[in-house]
Amino acid sequence: MAELLAVISITLLAVISPGPDFAMVTRNSLMLSRRAGVLTALGIGLGVLVHVSYTLIGLGLLIQQSLWLFNTIKLAGAAYLIWLGVKMLRTQPSGTLAESAVAPLSDFAALRTGFLTNVLNPKTTIFIISLFMQVVRPDTPLAVQIGYGAFISGAHMAWFSVVALCFSASAVRERLLAVRHWIDRAFGGLLVGFGVLLAVARGVR
Repeated sequence: MAELLAVISITLLAVISPGPDFAMVTRNSLMLSRRAGVLTALGIGLGVLVHVSYTLIGLGLLIQQSLWLFNTIKLAGAAYLIWLGVKMLRTQPSGTLAESAVAPLSDFAALRTGFLTNVLNPKTTIFIISLFMQVVRPDTPLAVQIGYGAFISGAHMAWFSVVALCFSASAVRERLLAVRHWIDRAFGGLLVGFGVLLAVARGVR
């Protein structure tokens, strides 16, 4: 019971902490649509399952012990965030709301954005590996560990879906349509900042 409570508590604290996942869901919900935001949230949950899967089969320990492998993942994630951020920073103001609309995302593209944002985030890598290596006991049945992983993924999907619902509310979006290019630039700056911080952060064994 203590282990379960620890997993739940740590997961909830990690999920609600601001980061690239929050920035992407908020941006897609606010600038695009509720559907895009929710699909981004689902993609984030699928990304978490990737982290859980490689941790359960033992690759998490390899990543933890291999500084070069962790740095490779870290730099790939940083490059992806910076690339997304630069695209948003290049958003230009236009004369009409229709002209200034952000290019729509297909359902698959929204899902993929959330998935890649999470699966390439080394902070999620550290969180999942640390949770399973330090909190979950080695003798915990595999079925229970898989259940933990499903809970962690579901918690991400649920929280970020709530975020998507909040930021896609009509009352919120209508007030911000006129300055949507500045909002996109602001989120772009945040993602570039996250990417730079990840790139310069020291590796952890």
